[in-house]
Amino acid sequence: MEYWDIYDRGKHVTGRRMIRNRAGRILITQRKADKEWAPLKWEIPGGGVRAGERSEETVLREVAEETGLHFTMEQGRCIHTYRSNSPAEQNNYFVDIYEFWGDFTQADVRIQDDEVEAFRLASPQEIGALGERGDFLHYHRLESLLVRPGFSEEEA
Repeated sequence: MEYWDIYDRGKHVTGRRMIRNRAGRILITQRKADKEWAPLKWEIPGGGVRAGERSEETVLREVAEETGLHFTMEQGRCIHTYRSNSPAEQNNYFVDIYEFWGDFTQADVRIQDDEVEAFRLASPQEIGALGERGDFLHYHRLESLLVRPGFSEEEA
């Protein structure tokens, strides 16, 4: 196996490593079958911001609740923001999309039983296939983010 060093934002080696062939994998979760909205659809872990909470706090809390994985903001960054306008539902909101890089295995993931049916580490191509079938929530908003350096098919 080939390993890569993991660097922080300042290009300093963190002392952690990742297996090269795991690069480009994205942790996705499947919504519970009994969910009122979008049952069994796949998505990126996350959730709603509570009153008084910042977006960064929310994503760290939600990812930990849904997957059992604990990250810090030094391990991630916001890569995209969009506004969702839904006049028919009288529901307008902003969505921040974060990426986190972490050294974990599938055995480290502990899904939240009342929220998450299943999880998987998927390549951008696998997410694309789910999106094209209509099985990945908001895929049209994420598609362009998956086609960028770092997410090549050879590595995924």
